[in-house]
Amino acid sequence: MQNVSIKGFIYAALSSATFGLAPFFTISLLLAGFSSFEVLAYRWGIASLTLVVFGIMLGETFRISRKDWGTVFILSLLRAATSFSLVIAYQNIASGVASTIHFMYPLAVALAMMGFFGEKRSFAILFAVLVSLSGAGLLSSGKIDFEGGNTTIGLIAAGLSVFFGGYIVGVRKSRAVQIPSTALTCYVMGLGALFFIIGGCLTGGIRLANDTHTWLNILGLALPATAISNITLVKAIKYIGPTLTSIFGALEPLTAVVIGCLIFNESFTPASAVGMALIITAVTVVVVHEKKKESQS
Repeated sequence: MQNVSIKGFIYAALSSATFGLAPFFTISLLLAGFSSFEVLAYRWGIASLTLVVFGIMLGETFRISRKDWGTVFILSLLRAATSFSLVIAYQNIASGVASTIHFMYPLAVALAMMGFFGEKRSFAILFAVLVSLSGAGLLSSGKIDFEGGNTTIGLIAAGLSVFFGGYIVGVRKSRAVQIPSTALTCYVMGLGALFFIIGGCLTGGIRLANDTHTWLNILGLALPATAISNITLVKAIKYIGPTLTSIFGALEPLTAVVIGCLIFNESFTPASAVGMALIITAVTVVVVHEKKKESQS
């Protein structure tokens, strides 16, 4: 049992830390002149192909019913919109701030469940929301702009990325719950890649990367920061459950902040540290509260 838990902790830490690398590879490609559509087309296209290979190796099934395709399509739109808004945020504000605000999505999930699915209102949830908003205020109070970016646009985009919670709710409360997880992830990523390819073709085209350095950034974004992160996430949930896995998710913004400070010379002040701590605390309160509620039901 102890070995199982250790494996779960390792997978959870690896999942969060590798996803936290996404800003580094994304910003590197943006600085190299790639558009948001190009970056995401490469990311989701290669990641979905990797997961297909992984699924085939494990003997997973990719067959879904016709009725499920509508659900998959809507979920892929939500996931694609979240990814796109986060890249826009990286172009306009510090990547550590954008990643930390994105990390607030469990709060959006909790509020959506209370507002649209009749879950009982909780003081702990409402308190966590207030704490997280205070943290976001502290995070955005310092010098958070990205060179040449628009802080207002960046903050709005980062805030919209929180609606990744809509994808989570969709997976929980739709026909998607009946679809094998590997198949669902592959189809959502594959359709997302198609959306971004179409967007790229309508806004200047998708260039073919032709140098080693660019391909290293593309593969770094698509493999460790996307495919490996998703695979280890599933394994972590299997070994230690969603609650502890979600708490380990705090490594995601922490990784992004460290990389932003060390590589992109992003500012990190005492107010930023307090703001980040408040957001992580608020998300942890929500996750633990949800776990208690599940155990009592």
